[in-house]
Amino acid sequence: MTEHVLSGTRGAIAVHGWSPPRPRCLALVVHGYGEHAGRYGELADVLTGHGAAVFAPDHMGHGRSAGERVAIEDFEDVVTDLHAVARLARAAHPRLPLVVIGHSMGGLIAARYAQRYGDTLAALVLSGPVIGGWELPGRLLAHEEIPAVPVSPAALSRDPAVGAAYAADELVWHGPMKRPTLEAFVRTLETVTEGGDIGTLPLLWLHGDDDRLVPLPGSRTGVERLSGGAATERIYPGARHEVFHETNRGEVFADVTRFLDSVLTA
Repeated sequence: MTEHVLSGTRGAIAVHGWSPPRPRCLALVVHGYGEHAGRYGELADVLTGHGAAVFAPDHMGHGRSAGERVAIEDFEDVVTDLHAVARLARAAHPRLPLVVIGHSMGGLIAARYAQRYGDTLAALVLSGPVIGGWELPGRLLAHEEIPAVPVSPAALSRDPAVGAAYAADELVWHGPMKRPTLEAFVRTLETVTEGGDIGTLPLLWLHGDDDRLVPLPGSRTGVERLSGGAATERIYPGARHEVFHETNRGEVFADVTRFLDSVLTA
């Protein structure tokens, strides 16, 4: 793994990189709320083993990047930062096709990225994406003071080791959500809803059917609107929010690499 530092829209952005000797494509991995890109080392290993050079930023206010913890006032800035990471990837490996893989909040960022820069992409992968109907921000904003309800580690995966590692990770935010970030979620959900579909760009949607953080039905409406009803979907029985860290992650990884093969062959 290599590490890079970019000048982002609101401060320094830490970027993790993994690369095989002769990559055949580029993959941007876009992490979720409160976590960081370092949690996706296993996914990166699978992707590099399949020929992808992987670049994964810590978003502003997350991980090793600058900014007040988990404070995002405008997700358009995060999308712009992600585009800077794409330029970094293309400078290192020119002319390779680019795939964006976004999880949870990262799915919202990736969806908006595809709306803004879809003509530069070969494919989009969304895992438990925060798009469509997600009620949590509205419920929390209704309170005068945001309730201090952190993410439950048990909601992430059926693998208890995943929850234990998450709870012990000092780079993960374990405090309450912040009002400006919740307000930015609401605005960006509306922006993606109104932003139109992504045309013929291939889209793979992954979701656990026991996802209690980002319930499947709400995401479905967003995915169908974004893809124009043409997404490839994989719904995993019993799986919780983080399918890349689930007990059946071997199946999930195989679905991703199979999808990438179909896109790259086409």
